[in-house]
Amino acid sequence: MENDVMLVLSTASSEKEAMTIAQALVDQELAACVNVVPAIRSIYRWKGKIWNEVENLIFIKTTSAQIEEIKKTIKELHSYELPEVLAVKIDEGEKNVLNWIGSSVKGGRERF
Repeated sequence: MENDVMLVLSTASSEKEAMTIAQALVDQELAACVNVVPAIRSIYRWKGKIWNEVENLIFIKTTSAQIEEIKKTIKELHSYELPEVLAVKIDEGEKNVLNWIGSSVKGGRERF
């Protein structure tokens, strides 16, 4: 079976918000695992102004089939007007880890 594991990146304004998103994604079987990395520094341009903010980074391990639902869930739970959601295909990894991720999300037990 071809690997369709994805890593989705997002940020949140607080650890509480990041944890709420992480818990929802795992509870709904949209992600096998979510890592929350507290207190990263983000410098970005938004609406003509440069911002320098402390955020929490969210790493979401999932499959491509879950991306749309993940985007929807993040938008529902997020405080930002435009929450960051970037997905990266994982081309390589330890086979058992990739299989675990695939089998831990909706529909994955039947495929992996």
